[in-house]
Amino acid sequence: MENNEYSVGLDIGTTKIVAIVGRRNAHGKIEILGVGKAKSLGVHKGIVNNISQTISSIKSAVEQAQASSGVQIHNVTVGIAGKHIRSLQHSDYIMREHPEEYITEDDIEKLKDQVKKLVMLPGEEIIHVLPQEYKVDSEGEIQEPVGMHGKRLEANFHVVVGQMGSIRNIARCVREAGLEMEALTLEPLASSEAVLTKEEKEAGVAIVDIGGGTTDIAIFKDNIIRHTCVIPYGGGIITDDIKEGCSIIEKHAEQLKVKFGSAVPELEKDSTFVTIPGLHGRNDKEISLKTLAQIVNARVEEILEMVNTELKAYGAFEQKKKLIAGIVLTGGGSNLRHLRQLANYTTGLDSRIGFANEYVANDKNQQLKGPEYATSIGLLMESLKIRDKKPYEAELKKQEEEAQSLAVENKITPEPSPEVLTEQREIAKKAKPTFGESILNKVKKFFEEVE
Repeated sequence: MENNEYSVGLDIGTTKIVAIVGRRNAHGKIEILGVGKAKSLGVHKGIVNNISQTISSIKSAVEQAQASSGVQIHNVTVGIAGKHIRSLQHSDYIMREHPEEYITEDDIEKLKDQVKKLVMLPGEEIIHVLPQEYKVDSEGEIQEPVGMHGKRLEANFHVVVGQMGSIRNIARCVREAGLEMEALTLEPLASSEAVLTKEEKEAGVAIVDIGGGTTDIAIFKDNIIRHTCVIPYGGGIITDDIKEGCSIIEKHAEQLKVKFGSAVPELEKDSTFVTIPGLHGRNDKEISLKTLAQIVNARVEEILEMVNTELKAYGAFEQKKKLIAGIVLTGGGSNLRHLRQLANYTTGLDSRIGFANEYVANDKNQQLKGPEYATSIGLLMESLKIRDKKPYEAELKKQEEEAQSLAVENKITPEPSPEVLTEQREIAKKAKPTFGESILNKVKKFFEEVE
């Protein structure tokens, strides 16, 4: 199979590393070719803390994906999260020298570059700026200013900030595993691609991705990303609490959480017990499911209160910013029984579980239905978008070469027609670097400077 016929998403999580190989079918849906999964041994709370173990886990997952898909994997789209990621809101403007000319993509890029010069905390760097609404002179709430006339171009931006050291560690692990990074994507944005609908993003929704080491949040309203953050707690800390509270080993604690864990103790009976085998000839241990639920509930409530704090920080309970579509819970932690009911009670917003296989065409055995695959499939979707964009980049380059050739032949600067300008703007818009590609360019530049 040709390399350009498929894409690969690589999710480097705290508990597992997943590689998914897929392609887009004739109906626009994703056809999964192969999946590889390995235990994550070198990642803590979304941050790489052991390079060699992470490389080994990546290799294992990729080898499984290659064996099941029958293709050789070279390029991957990788997710980035971790407690070092934070976001902020910022407004900025530029004064255009020639207001009689219409606004172009160059004006927007100039405005973005100005935002990127903001001074951050030591060790932090702006990794992306996401425009929200624009304002041209006195006209506000503009979604697309290209083609308009005006002197002052202003915009509100969602600025994503992170530690470049963490990004470079991920880049090194991927590179030393024999792979090339096609792009880096913020994980909550990837998850939102896989589980949210356009209607939900329009109405207002918060995606809460509960992973093993972190809980990632992304808030959308009017089809615009409004807020992102990473809470440094996930399903792993619930397992730790069960291990300590019940005095059992981690393996049994994880099994208890997955099979019998509940977020609402009131729904469990006092008389129901589960037996845990004793260690090395010791007696078996009986654990009450109500006691187990109380341990789980205490930690889940803490995580949901942090989610609530982020929702309040955004203003989700104000009338204008109200999240009509509520909350979508996803990630492996959302498999916990009665979590949805507790989320409804804690936040006061309606919630649902976001399953990751809505866009998958060939998941007949429901292997990818679990919300724990939301980020992986979202990364695959991002990779497919990059593949789809390449023909537009080639077309744009071709048009530029033709225009230059024409100018040389006629010794004039060609003035394209309005129709051609519109077409070129559309191509340029699709050819703009994605969030992941912008980070990747920074990482490549760093490694080139080192070499």
